[in-house]
Amino acid sequence: MMKIRIAKSAGFCFGVERAVELAEGFEGRCCTLGEIIHNRSVTDKLAASGVRIINSPEQAEGGETVIIRSHGVGRDVYDRLDSCGVPYLDGTCPFVKRIQRIVSECTEKGMDVVIVGDSEHPEVIGIAGHGGENVSVVPDIAALEMYLKKNCEKLQKSVAIMPQTTYNISNWQKCRELACRFPGTVVYDTVCRATSDRQSEAAQLAADSDVMIVLGGHNSSNTRKLYEICRERCAHTYCAEDMNELEMMIPQGIFHKGDAVIGITAGASTPAYIIKEVVTHMSEKFNMDEDFNFEEELEASFKRIYTGNRVKGTVIAVNNTEATVDLGTKQSGYVALSELTDNPALKPEDVVKVGEEYDFIVTKVNDAEGTVQLSKKKIDAMKGFDDIIKAKESGEILEGTVTAVVKGGVTILYNGVRVFIPKSQATARKDDKLEPLVKTVQKFKVIEVNEQRNRAVGSIRQVLSAERDAAKAKFWESAKVGDVFKGEVKSLTSYGAFVDLGGIDGMVHISELSWDRIRHPSEVVNVGDMLEVYIKELDPEKDRISLGYKKTEDDPWVKFENEYSVGDTVTGKVVSITPFGAFVRIMPGIDGLVHISQLADRKVSDVKEVVSVGDEVTAKITDADIEKKRISLSIRALSEAEGEDEE
Repeated sequence: MMKIRIAKSAGFCFGVERAVELAEGFEGRCCTLGEIIHNRSVTDKLAASGVRIINSPEQAEGGETVIIRSHGVGRDVYDRLDSCGVPYLDGTCPFVKRIQRIVSECTEKGMDVVIVGDSEHPEVIGIAGHGGENVSVVPDIAALEMYLKKNCEKLQKSVAIMPQTTYNISNWQKCRELACRFPGTVVYDTVCRATSDRQSEAAQLAADSDVMIVLGGHNSSNTRKLYEICRERCAHTYCAEDMNELEMMIPQGIFHKGDAVIGITAGASTPAYIIKEVVTHMSEKFNMDEDFNFEEELEASFKRIYTGNRVKGTVIAVNNTEATVDLGTKQSGYVALSELTDNPALKPEDVVKVGEEYDFIVTKVNDAEGTVQLSKKKIDAMKGFDDIIKAKESGEILEGTVTAVVKGGVTILYNGVRVFIPKSQATARKDDKLEPLVKTVQKFKVIEVNEQRNRAVGSIRQVLSAERDAAKAKFWESAKVGDVFKGEVKSLTSYGAFVDLGGIDGMVHISELSWDRIRHPSEVVNVGDMLEVYIKELDPEKDRISLGYKKTEDDPWVKFENEYSVGDTVTGKVVSITPFGAFVRIMPGIDGLVHISQLADRKVSDVKEVVSVGDEVTAKITDADIEKKRISLSIRALSEAEGEDEE
């Protein structure tokens, strides 16, 4: 048995239906500025009820209200209506209104605008009428490439590029890729979601069908594009306005091919009753199995959505400011970045992915424009707060991003929920600054929850403390004298430096920082430096770890013993003077004493009579006691030796 399959998005889109309802429901005399939609059956029905068609505002008669069709009009038409004093109702499709607004804003910024579409189509004429002389219309990718090479390649112009709402979606993707290769271009994806869905469904349905029927007006751009798409995928594709035309067009024998599949789609200007008429007539005449409940699907597409509803939707597009969501209705769902996340570091594409289904809360419904404003972060917050309540009870450790420093602490974002972390609970040490925490991911424990006010207080410090305790326990299990660690200097005191060994601190005494005599640890190390240290002493009872930093191979006394011997002559600077002699720096860390009796070959009563601090002197090593770290020098011995040489 043959089957009929109908595209779910076939027929009136929201914008078209809204315009038709304005005309059908108007109480009083009205006329439409041009055909309300490109469908003869609908326009004939309206004409029979007294709704006439005019071609300019000046043709409106006294007492008539003009209805602007879904294709929209240019800015000058509104001005002419106002100047003539003609009342009007605006039936422009919300998607077309959006392009008109984009064109107006771009031209006000001094940008050129390129519309990819049919320059003779009333929608395009109306859109161009909102931008003036700076608007160009190109029909396809070849014309777009010529325009871009001429205007953007060398002149670096700023150009806004967007398609007509009913433009072929696959062709637009090619145009989009081309435009993005040129500098100074800003691309807007303005193909209507309903058009995009309709074309995608039609393409798939045509590929799976033996015969494809496209219903719609012959002068409808939307219908023509559907026919072209289906014709590429199904050789037996037919386009008709209604059942009468369809019967004359399709060869009768084509419906007698056993289990053939008949696919049906319809343009945005095709009313539901025409689709139903075709489906019913064909089912009865050819005894077909209708694989689609038209009434149920039609009712579902117009299901009501209210503020506060929790709904499911599939993300169909993402840009830098919002995500577009398919709710399975004639209305389009939008989620602004501010309703996707509170994390300033994230973009919409970081939060949601095209093709994925998510839960949302409806925050606003605009029936006039056919749009629904949604919030994902409110759903996330609901789920996140449930997690926080459970974490408070179980003691589970959570993880979130610190978003800001606030009065008294910081805020951390966990699954859409702001958790307050007091300053006393934000860092391991009370004097640590809070600013470095911003935009970092931190673990925290929930220490307080107010379910009535949806507020929570957390502690990063408790997690750090627990990690530190665990690290300490692990350290004491295996640590032994001589173990080597590489750690960060956490703080300095007058008596030493504290080094982080991985959750536990050890201290390097000032005497262990350098072989030279130093007055403060800062002369050798700074907070944040990485040091290689070794354990000198361990005191588990007092929880003390003494560390060594000086290396034996760097010991100046070892170097002295290897390089000098008694009797050698050395040259150095006087570093200090005492009543009994002068100390001379032989090498870093090694000073030798020149006794007052050894300063000269005469009797010296005051050391300062012979040398001063900073003087460079040459002396002979007369004695070296490495164990006691004492070196004796003599300037006199050198003088006496020189005298003997002269004699």
